[in-house]
Parts: sequence; C-alpha cells; structure tokens
Amino acid sequence: MATSFVDKARITVKAGNGGNGAVAFHREKYVAAGGPDGGDGGKGGDIVFVVDDNMSTLMDFRYKRKYVAGNGMDGQGKRCSGRDGDSMIIKVPRGTLIRDTETGGIMHDMSDGEPYIVCKGGKGGWGNKHFATPTRQVPRFAKPGLPGESHDITLELKLLADVGLVGFPNVGKSTLLSVVSKAHPKIANYHFTTLFPNLGVVYVDEGRSFVMADIPGIIEGASEGAGLGHDFLRHIDRCRLLIHLVDVSGSEGRDPIEDFDAINAELSEYSPELSQRMQIVAANKCDLCGDDRSNIDALREHVEALGYEFFEMSAATHNGTHELVQVAARQLQDLPPVIRFEADYVAPEPVIDTSEELSIEQYDDVWVVEGPWLQKLMSSVNFNDSESMMYFDRVLREAGVYKRMEEMGVRDGDTVSLYNLEFEYRD
Repeated sequence: MATSFVDKARITVKAGNGGNGAVAFHREKYVAAGGPDGGDGGKGGDIVFVVDDNMSTLMDFRYKRKYVAGNGMDGQGKRCSGRDGDSMIIKVPRGTLIRDTETGGIMHDMSDGEPYIVCKGGKGGWGNKHFATPTRQVPRFAKPGLPGESHDITLELKLLADVGLVGFPNVGKSTLLSVVSKAHPKIANYHFTTLFPNLGVVYVDEGRSFVMADIPGIIEGASEGAGLGHDFLRHIDRCRLLIHLVDVSGSEGRDPIEDFDAINAELSEYSPELSQRMQIVAANKCDLCGDDRSNIDALREHVEALGYEFFEMSAATHNGTHELVQVAARQLQDLPPVIRFEADYVAPEPVIDTSEELSIEQYDDVWVVEGPWLQKLMSSVNFNDSESMMYFDRVLREAGVYKRMEEMGVRDGDTVSLYNLEFEYRD
C-alpha cells in the first residue's frame, strides 16, 4: 500500500557563484584621467535550511531534487558593485538530520530552530579599482568570482517527541493517542491502519504537557528492514520515554508475553541504546478479558520481574489512561531532554589534479594566476591557519607555478593575485 509519509530524501544543493569584478575607467566631462572605477562582483547566494513547524514530512523533496541559489551579479563601472545572489531558503520539519550522502556523516541536526548554511556562496571578484597604485595607475584587469559550494545531502526526519508508543499493529496505540491528546489519527480494526507517525500534545495540568508519538506497528524483523521497520524505528531514537502497549485480550490468538519480548528484541537489534530507554508497559484491552485475568497476571509477573512499571488499561473505555499519563509526566521530569545529534561530518580533503595548466598573465608588476584546480584548492584552504597555508604553498611549488613565473620574469616584490588572495612574491 502506498504511503504519503516521506521521512528520508536525497537532494543536491549548490550555492551561487560570485560575480566577476569589472574593468572600467572613470569618464566624465572636464575630468581627465579619471582612473579605474570598476566595481566588485556580488557574492553568490547561500543554501540555507530553516525549521518550519507546520511541516511534518519530507514530502516536498519527493519530486524536486536539485536546489540552486542565485549567482552574484558582475560589477559595473562607477565603482558599482554587483548585486549579491539570492540565497535559497529550504524549509524542513523540526527534527530533520542533514547528512552527507557519500559518508553518511551528520552535518547538522535541525532541532534547535536556528538556520543552517549548508553551502556558502562564492565570493565576488574584485574590480580594477582595487589594483590602482601610484605606479600602476591604469590596471586593465579584474578578478573573476569564485564558484559556490555544492553538496549531495540526505535529509532524514527523526520526530521530536517526549513519549513514543510502541507495540505490534492493532494493539491500540492510535486509540490511546486520540484519548489523551487532541490528535485525530485514523483508527480502524485492521493491521497497519497507521502508516505514518502521528504526534499529539498531552496536557497534564496547567503549565505541564508533553509530546506523544504514535509509532506505526512494528513487526518481527523490523530491525532488519522487514515491513516498514527502519522507516519507523528511527522515530523512536529521540523519544525520552517509551510506552509499550500490549494486547492482553487474546482476541487475535497471540501470546502477550511473546509479543512483549519480540518488540523489545527488535528495539535492541535496531539500537542497543534504545533497548535501555525508560519504558512503561501498558496492558491494553483489559475490558475484553472479562473474568479471565490469566494473560494480565502472567504479563505483569514477567514485566515486573524485568524491572518495568506495569499498568492495566483500556484505551477504548478510557479506563486507566489518566493514571498512565500522570506516571509518564512524572517520569519525564527526571529524564534528560530530547536527544540532539551532534555533527560528526568531516569534509574530505579535495583531490587536486594539478596536471591542468594554469593561466598566468602579467599586468605591470601584478601576476594574475587563474585555473579550475586553483579555485578548488583555495576553497579548501584556511588562510588563517599556518599549517593550511604551508600546505597551500607546497602545492603551488610542487605544481611548478613559481617556476613558471620565474621563467616569465617575476621579481621580488611583485604582487601575485590568486582570486581572493594577494601576496608579495619573495624568491
């Protein structure tokens, strides 16, 4: 059966390129030799992720897979800088993880509500107004803009809920959520009525509430991807407390103890840490047991021997639901806040192929060096770090850039211009 719930999406994002600097000279009546006045290129737009609390799925990314920010405009004469490119704002549900597709590393957890720039726009190139000196009064060159960053990323939604309802299909999770909150999940007497997680706010008393998630029924083998297992198990990751519902009515001929153990086994297989999460066991549909308490008593004995708190209830008749909510609220007061995933993505060192020849042009005492691999190299270097600068210098030297410039006649004190970097040449 198709589902409208989408909790994982792969997209490509690219920031805008920086605009090129302009080569222009001041022209005005009665003003002789006005000098260079070419403006700088505009900065490329960023790719920015923001949280939208009105979104609950990643459905918007099912059909649109590529997001590109605006390029910066080129500079113009009269010292006019180009307009910055428009940033691309991408809205995601709260709780979305941004991962690097290739490595799987977490780049950011969109849980705190703060905007996150995943790709920065390229810097705009300088216009020729920057290169005027007393000895270089007519610079006829400017700098091109730098390309914007690009990335293949995977978005993964992990719901932010204090309490997660777990259990086999059709044990009453959706009914319980509808009873204790104002959520209106679909409820029917067949398996997998719930095909996507539902969230509801449970109001305990004045000034006290928590978020509860109805996680679709888990089946045996879910931890290995059976059914829709992985799609839904990931939503339990953040839950501070689990309420494990077990059908004790025997209406489907199932054994409550076997069901309880099977679900816990799946949680443990998926994440050993998850198996240690605080858990309350709720025996549901007790109203259907009549005078036969054998299933209830056997499950209670089994559960309490393992150290879990046990409740008898009936979501359909509301019996025991208030007490369950009160205990859940009390336990939440002593539990740590909702899990926030720390970024662990480390950008790989770019592979720089220096075999492609660079363009080296001389304008008086300025040497302008340009080329695709140089752009890539400069985007990976931290020019405020001495070790990174030494690496940068070593790559240029090993690629024969300095040797070519020496053969072309570069002298001590000449200016070397590499995109958004300038330095004096020293032999």
